[in-house]
Amino acid sequence: MKSHTYYDVLGVSRDATLEEITTAKNALAKVYHPDANIHKDIDTTAFMQEILEAYRVLSDAEQRKDYDREVFGVTSRVFRTFTVGPENGEEEQASFVTYWNTVNHLHEITGESVHLIKHSSIKRSLPQRILRKIKNKDRQEEDARMRQIEQLSAQAAQYITILEMAGIPTEYWSPDAMNWVLIRWGQKQTMDFHVLFSRYDSYIEETMTGTEKMRLRSQNRQFHHNLKKLLSYALEA
Repeated sequence: MKSHTYYDVLGVSRDATLEEITTAKNALAKVYHPDANIHKDIDTTAFMQEILEAYRVLSDAEQRKDYDREVFGVTSRVFRTFTVGPENGEEEQASFVTYWNTVNHLHEITGESVHLIKHSSIKRSLPQRILRKIKNKDRQEEDARMRQIEQLSAQAAQYITILEMAGIPTEYWSPDAMNWVLIRWGQKQTMDFHVLFSRYDSYIEETMTGTEKMRLRSQNRQFHHNLKKLLSYALEA
């Protein structure tokens, strides 16, 4: 089996749906497009071409089937709708793109949970005499909202497990850090990405002002606060 596949390039599992493949390609293109890095003295053209080639093959059902047969020796596969990391039984280390996608997904669901928890908290704070007057429809909506929060919490736990197993410290679970490492890793994909995180720290110290550093720390604190609230809120429900 090839150690670096088109699935690794896009950071998706072999079970990924077309929607997941397209989403991954679009997200990576924003980071790796040469125009987005022209002022950073970084040439991302090669990996951008690799991303587009991976998408071209995996987005076409027949080409994908041929590719899977050639690389993995299989002719058919049952696709699931939700996968986030290395498959069971696969021993090779996942592509860094997988972890980059994981952090992005974690931020997305944490942001989504903020709105849901806010509305749910308002309902919880109402006096019992008012709650008794709430219509049955409103109660059903609240139950549905809580189920959404529980589902988001379960997904967050899965993402956290993936990042912890990869040995990525929580202070780097931010789009800024992951994007910076992703671009450098794309230039030399055999490099240990853990080394790049230490270089990211040096980059922050050398290039950012005190105000910019405070902004990043504040954003990171807020994210982890919201994430902790999501995980605990579902347990308290």
